Amino acid sequence: MGSSVRELAGATPATRDRYVDLLRVASLGAVVLGHWLMAAVTPDGVGNLLAVVPALQPLTWLLQVMPVFFFVGGFSHALSYRSLLRKRPERREGSEDSVYSAFLRARLQRLLRPTTVFVLVWGAAALLVQLLGGGGGLTGVTLRMVTQPLWFIGIYLAMVAFTPPLLKLHERYGWGAFAGLAGAAVAVDVLRFAAGVPYVEFLNFAFVWLAVHQLGFLRADGRIRRPALLAGAGLVTAGALVAFGPYPLSMVGMPGEKVSNMAPPTLALLCHGLWLVGAVELLRAPAARLLERPRVWRTVVAANGVAMTAFLWHLTAMFGVYGAMLALDVELPAPASAAWWAQVPPRIALAAALTAGLVAAFRTFERPVSAPPGAAGATGAGPLAALGATLCLLGVLGLSMVGFGGLLDGRTALLIAIPVSAPAAVAMTLGGWLLVERAGRGAGVRAGRPAR
Repeated sequence: MGSSVRELAGATPATRDRYVDLLRVASLGAVVLGHWLMAAVTPDGVGNLLAVVPALQPLTWLLQVMPVFFFVGGFSHALSYRSLLRKRPERREGSEDSVYSAFLRARLQRLLRPTTVFVLVWGAAALLVQLLGGGGGLTGVTLRMVTQPLWFIGIYLAMVAFTPPLLKLHERYGWGAFAGLAGAAVAVDVLRFAAGVPYVEFLNFAFVWLAVHQLGFLRADGRIRRPALLAGAGLVTAGALVAFGPYPLSMVGMPGEKVSNMAPPTLALLCHGLWLVGAVELLRAPAARLLERPRVWRTVVAANGVAMTAFLWHLTAMFGVYGAMLALDVELPAPASAAWWAQVPPRIALAAALTAGLVAAFRTFERPVSAPPGAAGATGAGPLAALGATLCLLGVLGLSMVGFGGLLDGRTALLIAIPVSAPAAVAMTLGGWLLVERAGRGAGVRAGRPAR
């Protein structure tokens, strides 16, 4: 792998925005580290360090960096889709459909291939454990929680699927398109908190995250010209909303809270995203100079090649470390105690080592695979790809909610008011991915390597 990383790094075109690659790796790395640190595991279950020590909740204003990843996604999706449009067969019937299906396949391949493997491996393991009569204690907690980070992949799927129409809105209205989505998020929160309209808050899963994604389009066109103003306005507004509104301080979900800034996302989280986007843009110039160093750039290239695999398996590694500690009768101190803090560095080091082993085992599934010529024609490819993406979205979100616990008991969770079981969620994910693959193959556009 070392030689291929060296070759990739050496072949990087001068026009590539290396900072975007760094942000992608850094944002996922921050999420992984945050999960490892916040998990407060005891023999009785799993809690949240931020609930044990509420004074630490302001740290989420620095460590809740998912908006940065979605912002980077918008930038990359704009470049990728425009590149495919330039290569499409001009005036050929169905060419726009073929571009859309090729775009979905190219963008989703490195997301869904490793995700599918993760789902199948954990699904088989969960079934075996429960057939053997297991599934209690930490094992049961693991089966329920190991799929929770998949919500992020579901949201990202929606962003990819909505890129073409939202990119058109951006090209026509610029900041106005962002303002429209942000205004819709404001309206949702007003209806939720002031008028008490039930279930309306779930619309902000779309409005908030797609607004952040829209900022990536603006960056792609060089239209974020005053990042300090953006960061300041976002930080001040988010602070005012938390201080005087119904929003909690933490920018991540807390157990038992009546209102979460994350699930569903709120206007406060959108403002938090504005502050983060402005902040990372202010760091762009010094980071770009750092990334000109060959060794630094090779590290970023290597990390980008396995980032999604590491993200998928990092909770598996964490629970594996805790499981080994319990099996070896290593004491699990009370969360936030002096002994607990003393255990943090070796615990994180072991989780990182185990994650590295899992990455070595599964990283091959994150490598992009060129689409071979297929028999599928361009006609109808776009709707087929859209249907596939929708099924994947529903399946992944459903699985993040229901987990793999209670497979034999028919356990379900509500997904948009519809009960969904783990087998149904897995079936939707696999079926959707097959439809995206079918639509993307032979679509008449050479996708190549996805731009980041």
